[in-house]
Amino acid sequence: MKRKRLRSLPRPKVGKIVSDLLSGGRNKVRGKMTDVLLALIPALGVATYFFGPRVLILAIMSMAASAFFEALYCNIVRRRQTWRDGSAMVTGLLLAMTLPASAPYWMVLLGDAFAILVVKNLYGGLGKNFLNPALAGRVFLFSFPVLMSRWTAAMQWPGLGSTADAVTSATPMAAMRAGALPTVTIRELLVGQRGGALGETAALMLLAGGLYLLLRKDIRLRIPASFLGTVAVLSLIWNKGNDPVQWMLYSLLTGGLLLGALFMATDPVTSPVTPGGQWLYGVGCGVMTVFLRNCGAWREGVGFAILFMNLCVWLLDKAARPGKGKGEIRLMDDGGEGARLDE
Repeated sequence: MKRKRLRSLPRPKVGKIVSDLLSGGRNKVRGKMTDVLLALIPALGVATYFFGPRVLILAIMSMAASAFFEALYCNIVRRRQTWRDGSAMVTGLLLAMTLPASAPYWMVLLGDAFAILVVKNLYGGLGKNFLNPALAGRVFLFSFPVLMSRWTAAMQWPGLGSTADAVTSATPMAAMRAGALPTVTIRELLVGQRGGALGETAALMLLAGGLYLLLRKDIRLRIPASFLGTVAVLSLIWNKGNDPVQWMLYSLLTGGLLLGALFMATDPVTSPVTPGGQWLYGVGCGVMTVFLRNCGAWREGVGFAILFMNLCVWLLDKAARPGKGKGEIRLMDDGGEGARLDE
């Protein structure tokens, strides 16, 4: 009997189908991007309250710069303008949310340029980039480690111009890296009254934004559930001699974990398309986050973990695809209609 061979499906083809299914045209892209921007408004508002109006300037500047760089690239390569779909502005806002309130304006522009021009558009634009542009832009800005680690204390607003006199404070992650529980309370972590990046302070607002995206069916539960669940389980085990439950709670509520799990790891372009691949992806992000937080040179490991798993997406989808005899993967869109990827 002649044995039927199963053909592998190249990742670029999968990426195109995912982009088509999840976007469904420019209007639907714009709608999904609008949902993400709306979901981030509560956390942005709390950050503005605790760190001052400079937060809004950074956010608006980053979104405008990202849209400008998107339009500039399209003009240079004579491609249809895509900045109106809102994806560039989402990248700009997410990048701003990963920065300290004291970040210089020029650094924001530099990060936006790298994220939009290099990470996103050099690989073909929305639907073809294999790394999360906002996270890649943030990692690029680690070239300036001193500026990236000047965390403004809550209610100590930095100036709109120079931030040389800004009052800084250590983040809860600094204490945890030293093996101790932070001095801030769980309540302060929930409401955002502590030092840190703009988008990692108000846990309640991030959870509310993530719930909104889930209800709008813009994201699936598999990735954030497996990501956060893995971090929770490993933190209970790897607690550095502290109370396991308290250590787990602080591990979930500090750093950029909630922002990463709800808004960045769930990016449909740079995450797996198969259900099994999404579970594996979330678990991998969680394992890498805990490992890097405890063993890496940088105190926070969420961004590096997500970028590392972005590189493994094709492998995870291949491992999770149906085996011999099933013959197809069915990808479902929000309306219940799907596309078959015949193997």
